[in-house]
Amino acid sequence: MKMPDSPCHSVLLTDLYELTMAASYFESRVRSTATFELFVRTLPENRGYLVAAGLEQALNYLQDLRFRSEEIDYLRRHPMFAHVSPAFFDYLGEFRFTGEVWAMPEGTPVFQDEPLLRVTGPIIEAQIVETYLLSVITFQTMIATKAARLVEAAQGRGVVDFGTRRAHGPEAGVLAARAAYIGGCLGTSNVEAGLRFGISTVGTIAHSFIMAHHDEEQAFRDFARLFPENVILLIDTYDTLRAVEKVIHMGCCPKGVRLDSGNLADLSKEVRRRLDEAGLRDTRIYASGDLDEFAITRLLAQYAPVDFFAVGTALVTSKDAPALGGVYKLVEVFEEQAGGARKLPRPTAKFSADKYTYPGSKQVFRSSGANGEYTHDVLACAGENYDGATPLLERVMRDGRRVCPSPPLDSIRERVRGLLPRLHPTVRELRNPAPYPVQISQQLAGLLEQVRNETLR
Repeated sequence: MKMPDSPCHSVLLTDLYELTMAASYFESRVRSTATFELFVRTLPENRGYLVAAGLEQALNYLQDLRFRSEEIDYLRRHPMFAHVSPAFFDYLGEFRFTGEVWAMPEGTPVFQDEPLLRVTGPIIEAQIVETYLLSVITFQTMIATKAARLVEAAQGRGVVDFGTRRAHGPEAGVLAARAAYIGGCLGTSNVEAGLRFGISTVGTIAHSFIMAHHDEEQAFRDFARLFPENVILLIDTYDTLRAVEKVIHMGCCPKGVRLDSGNLADLSKEVRRRLDEAGLRDTRIYASGDLDEFAITRLLAQYAPVDFFAVGTALVTSKDAPALGGVYKLVEVFEEQAGGARKLPRPTAKFSADKYTYPGSKQVFRSSGANGEYTHDVLACAGENYDGATPLLERVMRDGRRVCPSPPLDSIRERVRGLLPRLHPTVRELRNPAPYPVQISQQLAGLLEQVRNETLR
C-alpha cells in the first residue's frame, strides 16, 4: 500500500541569500512577476543523457509552502534582518506560492541547457524556492540517470538498490530509492521507500547474522525456517563453495544466494554449476560488493551467471558523477507599462564567460525519425511551434495548485523504459557517449543577441 509523501518541509531549508533578497524586494516595493528556469549547463563525464526526476517532491513543496511562526521568529532575531520592517515578517506569515510551473514529465530524457522546470510567479515567491527546487530535482535526476545506466549494463538482469546506508543522510536514501526505481531498478532495501512510494523491498541477511551463530548451516536453517518463500542466503562469510554445499545439504530451495566478495565471475559459475547439479535450478544468484555499471559490464563479458545485481554506494551517490551542475536562472521579468497597460516580459540573460544563459521563457521540441528514434531537439522560445515535433514542457501547476494528479510511479518507470531506447545506442554508451544534437532556434538566438546589445551597450 502506497502512503502519502513526506510532510511539507520548512521554508528555511534554503540559502540565506534567498531570504535576504526576498526582504530587499519587499522593502524596495519590487512586486514584479518573474520567470526562472532550472536546467543543467553541461552533462557530467560519460553521461550522454539525463533522466528527469524529482518533480513530485518539487510540486509537493510548492503547494504546501508555509512559514511557521517559530521560523518567522527566528528570522526576526537573525542579525541579517535587523533593519527589516515588521511588515516583511507579517508578509511571511501569509506567504504562499501562487505561481505557475511548467516542467519536463518525470522519466523524460533531457540534455544540456534544456529546462527541467520553469517557474513564473511574484518574484519573491519564485526566488525563495530556488534552493529546494535545485536540490530535489538535480539529486533525483542524477540518481535516476545512474540507475538507467546500471539497468542498461545489466542487459535484462535485475538491478536492485542496496545503497541507503551509504547515502548522504537518511532522507537522501529514501529519495534515491525512488529515483532508482524510476531509472529501472526492480526494488530497494529501503523499507521507508517501500511504505512511502509502494516500491518492492528486497533483503538478504548480513554477515553478522552468520557470525552470531556457532554453525553457518544452522544460521541458514534458522532464517529459512522463518522466511521459507523469500529466503536469500549470504554465502561468502567464510568459504563460499563450502557454504553453497551447506545450502544444498539443507534440502530446501532458497529463493536465492548472494555473493558479496571474491572473484564474482568465477564464483558465480561454480555456484551455479553446483546448484544446478543439486536440482536447485530456480535458486537465483545475487551479486553485490562495490558494483557499478562498468563492473557489471565486465562480469557479463565473462559470462557470469548472475541473475540480480545489488548496487549500493555507486548508485545512491552516483559515485563517478556525484553532482549535477544545475542552475536556476532568471529569464524574464514582467514590468508595468506606461498608463497601466498590460505587463510585458523583459527578457534577461547572463553574459559572463562560460556561464551565459538564454533569455526568455523557453520550450523544448523533440523530433523523431521514421523508425521512432529521436533525431534532435530544438531549444526555442515558448511561443514557437515546430510541426511534427513534440513539445516537452507541460504545465503542471497554475495559481499555486496542481493542474492534474501525478502519474503512478510505475507509469513513470515505464516511461523511461519506453523512451530511452529511442535514443541512438551511441548516445547511451557508458563511456564517451556521442553528443545528442540540441539546436538553438533562430528566434531564440536572435533574442539572445537583442538582449546582449541592450544590456552591454
